[in-house]
Amino acid sequence: MMVRTVVRWWAMLPALALLVGAAAHAQESRVPYVPTPQDVVHRMLQIARVTSNDYLIDLGSGDGRIVVTAAAKHGARGFGVDINPTRIAEANENAKKAGVIDKVEFYQRDLFQTDLSQATVISMYLLPRINLDLRPKLLDLKPGTRIVSHDFSMEEWKPDIHETFYSKEKYHGAGGNSELYLWVIPAKVAGEWRWELPLRGKPQAYVVNLNQTFQMLTGNVQVSGRSVPLQVARLRGDELRLTFTADLGAGPVKHELRGKVDGNRFNGTADLSGARSQGRYDVSAVRAAAQ
Repeated sequence: MMVRTVVRWWAMLPALALLVGAAAHAQESRVPYVPTPQDVVHRMLQIARVTSNDYLIDLGSGDGRIVVTAAAKHGARGFGVDINPTRIAEANENAKKAGVIDKVEFYQRDLFQTDLSQATVISMYLLPRINLDLRPKLLDLKPGTRIVSHDFSMEEWKPDIHETFYSKEKYHGAGGNSELYLWVIPAKVAGEWRWELPLRGKPQAYVVNLNQTFQMLTGNVQVSGRSVPLQVARLRGDELRLTFTADLGAGPVKHELRGKVDGNRFNGTADLSGARSQGRYDVSAVRAAAQ
């Protein structure tokens, strides 16, 4: 007697979902190999201002040309990762030919599993979806880290620099435009900041409230019982600049603050210009609570 085993299709859904999810992640980790033209490589490194003080990590490094060029032309150190072992072998061979094998390394590795904490510069020629999936990880890097991407943006995270560069080598020598993007990882500055300045023989208290979307800032200042808007609020890496005008009881006084953020502390200077309040003051501000 034949015994039939009936498997209901809906009972297989959880296992199928796991398989689909794993396949999707594996697909996301793979990028078709399209070499960055060498003239584009040079321009990317120029935009990122790569020097011998930098540690560059190239995500999807292919034949290693970005890392090798950064080492050979700019004296930088670093490494590249690629999921294809053939590309890794090519990259190591190119590093030997360029005489920079002591400065660079290449790893067969999933870029999503790569530790990026050493980087001062990260270069990418990936795909839009992968850029967006990487974005949270990139935003947690040390403020001031530079991210340079060939052809693909980060959508609503606007670049600090965007340049259209004509490459004679693109499309297998036919020529075409490359879109180059640079982002500088911003410090996390949202929240309430407090400090005092010694004006006319007594302390003057200030409270700045900052709202942050990537490197873009908005906010206001509470001073002398009034709220005034920030006229300038700029953030590049850990460098913060704020400008506002407040009436301190003897007419309007323009304030220009410049300095650096380190966690919950800001240290810099304030230039004041007004009828009775003028001069440069040291500023040490503290954030009321971490954001």
